[in-house]
Amino acid sequence: MTSTSTPQPVEQDKYSAPQAIRPLVDFLHKEASAGILLIVFAAIAIVWANSPWSTSYHDLWNSHIALDVAGRSLELNLREWVNDLGMVLFFFVAGLEIKRELTEGELRDPRQAALPIIGAFGGMIVPAGIFAIINAGGEGAHGWGIPMATDIAIVVGVVTMLGTRAPSWAKVFLLALAIVDDIGAILVIAVFYSEGVSFIWLAIAIASVVAAAAIRSRVPFIGAYLALGALCWFALHEAHIHPTLAGVAFGLLAPVAPRRTRVLVDEASLAEHPGFEAAYEISRQARATVSIVEWLQHRLHPWSAFIVVPIFALANAGVQLKADQLGEMITGAVTWGVILGLVIGKTVGIAGITLLAVKLGIGVLPKGVTPRYVIGAAALGGIGFTVSLFVAELAYGESIFAEDARLGVVVASVLAALIGTAIMVPGHVDEDE
Repeated sequence: MTSTSTPQPVEQDKYSAPQAIRPLVDFLHKEASAGILLIVFAAIAIVWANSPWSTSYHDLWNSHIALDVAGRSLELNLREWVNDLGMVLFFFVAGLEIKRELTEGELRDPRQAALPIIGAFGGMIVPAGIFAIINAGGEGAHGWGIPMATDIAIVVGVVTMLGTRAPSWAKVFLLALAIVDDIGAILVIAVFYSEGVSFIWLAIAIASVVAAAAIRSRVPFIGAYLALGALCWFALHEAHIHPTLAGVAFGLLAPVAPRRTRVLVDEASLAEHPGFEAAYEISRQARATVSIVEWLQHRLHPWSAFIVVPIFALANAGVQLKADQLGEMITGAVTWGVILGLVIGKTVGIAGITLLAVKLGIGVLPKGVTPRYVIGAAALGGIGFTVSLFVAELAYGESIFAEDARLGVVVASVLAALIGTAIMVPGHVDEDE
């Protein structure tokens, strides 16, 4: 007599399903963590610059490194290499996020994007105006672009830590607003903080971008784009236009359509035919179903958020607070222009024009989002750390005004975080209702 064995249940979870790339969720989660790391590195820079070892801080970042390219010597100090070359990755990822938001995200639908876009314009114009008024006719007037930008990483980190005290709308609103800010900052840097343009080198930079655009649907080899990107960066540097714009240009060029139709990857086939070739083929097929923008953002954003930006903070946030100079720095027009621009200008500019747009019916606030949350989000928009420090370096170089501006950015960002949090905290948003 033959016995019939009972079939054993299939272990459904033996092979875990691949994790989907969720650009917005991944971006927000990484930015929240990166914001904390950014604050830590900025604090280290300030402590180091004011410690008994402060000389080593300045010696490190002022040490020069030379590079010979085709007979042309390029010599920058370490801080300039971080700001000019390292920040290319930051702006490349920013360009990817701008491209994704404009084509598939919050900025795709003008009606949906109306409030953050309008708020961003108010948050750029009013702070710049306040700074310009305070510094009118002074030697530091060139820094009016410093209080225009909002730091995505720290803002998202603060909103995340608030939890249910802040509506999820605030996070998306501030993200979209900061992206529009980035576009404004990029234009400001290109137009107002690039001097003595060499049109021959500019033509070479433009030609490299055009070449990359022409081959992007035909050449999958990433080395070709790295070579063209390097040429664009060097040409912009020689053209006296800030070379980080190469990152933005190539980020905006990245295709948003997958190279092939999305397919289901059969996990069982990997178990039946184990080995490098089978694993490689499955990963290649899965990779081809994801757009270049999403894939690059997924892979490069951690490098930007957790390495480039913290190192940038370490290199640029080291404000030296000497007792004999502190009084002049605190009372300086540049310092107060930055502080009032970020703390008052951002709050008034963002909240005022956003609420006006709601009143006029241009945009609509989600259910449960009251004007208090708009004002709180606007106040948090005054956290302008990374790009504000970047523009300060472009505007003032190593002058005393740069120290004043850095102090203003640090103080304003702390005040904006405290004020925005204080406005948000009394509330509790139950978004399941």
